[in-house]
Amino acid sequence: MSNASIPRPEFPRPQWVREEWLNLNGTWQFERDPGRSGEQRGLPTADRLSGEIVVPFPPESALSGVACKDFMPSVWYRRTVTIPERWRHRRIRLHFGAIDYKARVWINGREAGSHRGGYTPFALEITDLLKAGKNGIVVCAEDDTRSPLQPSGKQSSQYHSHGCSYTRVTGIWQTVWLEAVPETYLAEAKLTPDLEGARLFIEAKVDGPAKGMTLIATAFADGVEVGRTHAVCVGNRATAVIELSGVRAWSPEDPFLYDLDLRLEQAGHPVDRVRSYFGLRSIALDPPAILLNGKPAFQRLVLDQGYYPDGIYTAPSDEALKRDIEISLGLGFNGARLHQKVFEPRFLYWADRLGYLVWGEFGSWGLDVRRPEALGRFTTEWMEVLGRDYNHPSLVGWCPFNETGPGRGQNPETLRTVYRLTKMFDATRPVIDTSGYTHVATDVYDAHDYDQNPETFAQRHRPFAEGKPPFRKYPDNDAPYLGQPYFISEYGGIWWKPGQRETDSAWGYGGREGRPKNEEEFLNRYRGLTEVLLRHPRMCGFCYTQLYDVEQEVNGLYTYDRQAKFDPEKIRAVNSQRAAIEENKEAESGL
Repeated sequence: MSNASIPRPEFPRPQWVREEWLNLNGTWQFERDPGRSGEQRGLPTADRLSGEIVVPFPPESALSGVACKDFMPSVWYRRTVTIPERWRHRRIRLHFGAIDYKARVWINGREAGSHRGGYTPFALEITDLLKAGKNGIVVCAEDDTRSPLQPSGKQSSQYHSHGCSYTRVTGIWQTVWLEAVPETYLAEAKLTPDLEGARLFIEAKVDGPAKGMTLIATAFADGVEVGRTHAVCVGNRATAVIELSGVRAWSPEDPFLYDLDLRLEQAGHPVDRVRSYFGLRSIALDPPAILLNGKPAFQRLVLDQGYYPDGIYTAPSDEALKRDIEISLGLGFNGARLHQKVFEPRFLYWADRLGYLVWGEFGSWGLDVRRPEALGRFTTEWMEVLGRDYNHPSLVGWCPFNETGPGRGQNPETLRTVYRLTKMFDATRPVIDTSGYTHVATDVYDAHDYDQNPETFAQRHRPFAEGKPPFRKYPDNDAPYLGQPYFISEYGGIWWKPGQRETDSAWGYGGREGRPKNEEEFLNRYRGLTEVLLRHPRMCGFCYTQLYDVEQEVNGLYTYDRQAKFDPEKIRAVNSQRAAIEENKEAESGL
């Protein structure tokens, strides 16, 4: 299969690039297994499955060629691959970007490994399972969206989509690829920028015999070397610091990225090489503001669900990922809450490139956090999320849970434990324990407010501007406000779908009686609500719901197929106004 005919042909992991890789997207054999009897029926060793699917699109999607919207408790995939001759003396690793939810993998009829978690990548060492010629790869994915122990985000637990719950996703939904590595190779690296110190901290992990190995790290700015260091491997790790000869901070206004070359050597001989990149920027809390590179940065965020009409969870192309960010920037937003889904690395790559601030979240809905065993299910996958995305400069905060609280289920100890684990792994970013309803322990205080009336919306938040405590949705169940930066992380959600005004088939906030009667009323409401937050002296940001419609939910500024509902310049004119917190902080510092 030529590269041009492979769906999603781009390298899926832009921050960890090797030359030797093979994209396995494309047509696979496929079979639904409603009785979960596939293993008993011999599917791991079968020569043929009953149908076909286009990977990496989930079987619910049109792009997959299957387009089955029913519950699929188990699905099977199969394809053959011939390993390139030049890889003969290398270790071969099989990578999956994401499989929802529990996956088992067989190579040539022998089980290679398994993984549980619908949003995170995993890789299997398959070298010893391979043979000359064609090799069979079989994957089984089990998925139970209705299980209280399975995080599923916005995937509907009912047959139909409804309200703000959408079409389900089962099985493979991100790129599958093979990679050839040497006996000892660079497995991963944690990159921590130090803007003030003009340096980059590197914590690299090595897989394989590492005795006598040295890590050589080189940074480049526009192709010019600006720093180099080396570190001897101790055990299976190497820790190094690159001092940079020139400083250029990453920011939305100037999203400059340094290239990073990582090499593993032994006695002066090359062993392994990975290409990466990093941004040099700092994040700090200076209540009421969040500082980016030492300056107040009002976060003009929009809610992005990460859904596509033809691919559901999976973007039809890399360009579609980039386009969503460009649409948002064109509306005057400078970032997004990546909501109830872990977005693929290519989206974060474009956020890095385009200067787009994002909050890393998780698809926590569907998981009953009141159950003790939920903590184990959650933390295992959440730690994989943290490890995968830590190095992205565009990522400015973490939010593992959404809208836990009265009526939604809440276990304070689970929330507190996940907050502490997140802070232990990443001390450089703020963490919101659970967004919108209640808090247990949080660096940034937030609330959700879908009041459709700008006047009552302003009244609710005026006491906080006057020095009183902020609006809290469920104050009797909430941790006290301790002076943290504060913002309304969901608001608006204004219904707009002319032609369906008198029906309930198109869903949005405010109810039927709250729907705008015309475009002018919509824009006036948008302006009124948003200016309340922009002009609030103690508000560090906002997040509007939402960027585009998703299925029956019609509160987007664009339609589901990414057509503008309004003149983007009219929305941009509102969003791009100076925020009070920016002006006040600059006045205090004498800027």
